[in-house]
Amino acid sequence: MRMRVTHLVPTMFGDDGLFGGGERYPLELARTLSRHVDCRLVTFGSNRRTIIDPSGLEIVILRRLAEARGHIAQPIATGIARATRQADLVHVHQMRSAPARIMALVGAIRRQPVVVTDHGLGGGGWMGLLPRLFSAFLTVSRYSAETLRAPEFKSWVIYGGADPNLFSPSIGARSGLLFVGRITPHKGIERLIHALPDDLPLEVVGTTGHDRQPHEREYPALLRRLSEGKRVKFSGRVDDDQLPELYRRAHALVLPSVHDTCYGRKVGISELLGLSAIEAMASGTPVICSRVGGLPEVVIDGQTGFVVEPGDIRGLRSAIERIVGVPACAERMGRAARERVLSHFTWEACAQRCLAAYESVLGGGAA
Repeated sequence: MRMRVTHLVPTMFGDDGLFGGGERYPLELARTLSRHVDCRLVTFGSNRRTIIDPSGLEIVILRRLAEARGHIAQPIATGIARATRQADLVHVHQMRSAPARIMALVGAIRRQPVVVTDHGLGGGGWMGLLPRLFSAFLTVSRYSAETLRAPEFKSWVIYGGADPNLFSPSIGARSGLLFVGRITPHKGIERLIHALPDDLPLEVVGTTGHDRQPHEREYPALLRRLSEGKRVKFSGRVDDDQLPELYRRAHALVLPSVHDTCYGRKVGISELLGLSAIEAMASGTPVICSRVGGLPEVVIDGQTGFVVEPGDIRGLRSAIERIVGVPACAERMGRAARERVLSHFTWEACAQRCLAAYESVLGGGAA
């Protein structure tokens, strides 16, 4: 009999939720796991419904009745216990979300294993009673495991991935730089704009974050002011089928995340992994990133791209000039980036690490 696994995700990836790594990750992982186990995904939206994903994955959407703290990633809904009761194991995402907390209690009451993967919602770590109810922590990076301070005997680093068939290199000409991610101050996009040569194009792909603080709302306008006189294009959200070509034609993907925002706000937890970095590397595109969070676990400095200190505008400019100005360097790094993804960061590899953790938990390897 095949293992039955349910993923519980506070926000769905799409118009009825959010377009972020914390939403894309569980969807891609569940799609891949469905090839090996009976897998479905339970999430929340404006209306209750069940859909079948093109991959064949069943997605159950519970009606979001309210939002704790007015936050879309903190849905309040009924039906969580019923939607997960047939699973041998429940894999929740976002440890500090309301559904994860509810599921931790439900699992403890009915002696059902519940494992958790955190994607950075809300900050914080291994504190209080509820986190101790999880059977295991499946973290997206070593940095995430350290941040959560989860006991080593209950932790597996499973990372994340990209589809190497979808995200693949091309032999076409490259032009300009690319940023893919949330348009939010901790991403440090203003540093990239300051570092950008006036004649080099930059395409910024992504939508604003879900934080309702005034500086979050003002940030896109700040970026547009800083971009005056430069070749910066703000594309907003793009369809998934457009992303591979954007990665292929860029000289480099740049992820200039920071520890301190331009508004003087310290960032508690940032960049637990960086799916866009993995997707770009799978496409044969080097990545320039900050030494923040889990990004240095993905990008090898000087081999698959460059890792610079957060907020270092001169360092960003130097890395950009080296990749754009030395085509042989960019080509070598692009090949190495692709090879690194194929050996470490496919969704299949992530799923296999995940399955090993599930089997250990169900076999009594974690309590």
